[in-house]
Amino acid sequence: MKRHEELEKLSTVKEWDFVVIGGGASGLGSALDATSRGFRTLLLESHDFAKATSSRSTKLVHGGVRYLAQGDIGLVKEALKERGLLAQNAAHIVRNQSFIIPNYNWWGGIYYKIGLSVYDFLAGKLSLGKTRYLSKSKAIDKLPTLEQKNLASGVVYQDGQFDDARLAVNLAQTIIEKGGSAVNYMKVTGLLKNNSDKITGVVAEDQLTKKQFEIHAKVVVNATGVFTNDILNMNNPEHGKFVVPSQGIHLVLDKSFLRSDHAIMIPKTSDGRVLFVVPWHDRALVGTTDTLLESESFEPRALEEEINFVLNTARQYLSKKPRREDVKSVFAGLRPLAAPKDGSKSTKEVSRSHKVVTSETGLISIIGGKWTTYRKMAEDTINKAMEIHHLGLTTSKTEHLSIHGNIKSSLVNTSSHLYVYGSDIPFIKALQENNPEYSEKIHPDHPFTVGEIVWAIRNEMAETIEDVLARRLRLLFLDARAAIDSTQKVATIMAKEKGLPEEWIHQQTEEFTELAKGYLLTPYSPKNTNPN
Repeated sequence: MKRHEELEKLSTVKEWDFVVIGGGASGLGSALDATSRGFRTLLLESHDFAKATSSRSTKLVHGGVRYLAQGDIGLVKEALKERGLLAQNAAHIVRNQSFIIPNYNWWGGIYYKIGLSVYDFLAGKLSLGKTRYLSKSKAIDKLPTLEQKNLASGVVYQDGQFDDARLAVNLAQTIIEKGGSAVNYMKVTGLLKNNSDKITGVVAEDQLTKKQFEIHAKVVVNATGVFTNDILNMNNPEHGKFVVPSQGIHLVLDKSFLRSDHAIMIPKTSDGRVLFVVPWHDRALVGTTDTLLESESFEPRALEEEINFVLNTARQYLSKKPRREDVKSVFAGLRPLAAPKDGSKSTKEVSRSHKVVTSETGLISIIGGKWTTYRKMAEDTINKAMEIHHLGLTTSKTEHLSIHGNIKSSLVNTSSHLYVYGSDIPFIKALQENNPEYSEKIHPDHPFTVGEIVWAIRNEMAETIEDVLARRLRLLFLDARAAIDSTQKVATIMAKEKGLPEEWIHQQTEEFTELAKGYLLTPYSPKNTNPN
């Protein structure tokens, strides 16, 4: 996957069947669905793949236990089916994760055991394992850092866990391998229309060179998540608000707060939501919140009340009480929710299911949804586009389509951080063996190597320090201080690999350091990271 090769296609293809705007879950899914049906498809992303919402999830592939409690059986059933398919199609990234619900009253164990048995039943053949009741002592055995005071029992159930940004990169790779095209840092700045006011393509600007492109297409799909309104605005300034952003934050703690491979699911927090403590890349990920915001942003920031809420709730359930200074990284993501019709402020009332909206100009917009159901959302989007634009009756091919990197987890050493590369692991190892300096760590406290940066540049379209440290290696999300400490080294490696000047190193280092400080709860002070 090389950006310059993708750019060349822009001048050789006269008209695309589909141009998909947005390189997050729904855009990547839609582009892959269209490509695999045989359509000439181009995906354009204004920043990096999964830059916004799609790299900031709770890392769960799940049916949605909360939606079950709300009685939304249809949504749960669809999500459970998709969870099972994703576990088969991207087995290298999706892991079977056991969750334990701690109960601090006598009836909780019975209540959740019954409810989650329904969850198992709805999953059918794609179930990941049976729900079981746990005695107090068994629950403590499995979760030694659980708050034991007044603990009555536990219930363990199975769901999925994954790496969101890594799946996004793999989807982009799959689109290209199947004959489509995907380009990051290509911002759509306008829509092309004919005399009948029908959309015939887009105007886009390369964010790295500022070169402009006029790109013609039969169908334009708006898959821009929380930025959906911006494209709708280009289409028709009086469209009204279709999407509202709801913020969810996550705190990342050291693994010592969760000395277990099991996750904790807290079913009822003080504001009636669920909170998770999930093992992820040898850290404990705690979240999330649900705060309606007025406006969207590519770098949302956690609000003080959200940080306090997550810390206070975690303290109630963990025997080791997390403090602000224990937080390795804090990140916020915005969910694109379909706007409530009555102007209601409650996010509980806003539907989590997706919908496909068609405009009179022929623009197709996909709204809402979540990572777990990205494939179904994409199928529905392309079906609707084909119907509106009379493109025949080809059916979706993605239900059993293997995603780049897919390899049975039993064939991968899951104790190595390289497991997320799946079938690419041998190539990365070969890189490191052939160039001893590529085996060097980029930070003494973390396993990531120089070879992985080189791989990300050559094969995963990483263009900036942020692409590497936030979404290819995930270090910014796991340990923001370590990411800042690694900045100079990463910039130097990238500049050497890409033949870029000293001035690029300086500018990138400054930009990334400033951005990464926003992931810290306490002030940053540099430390010497030279492993020698």
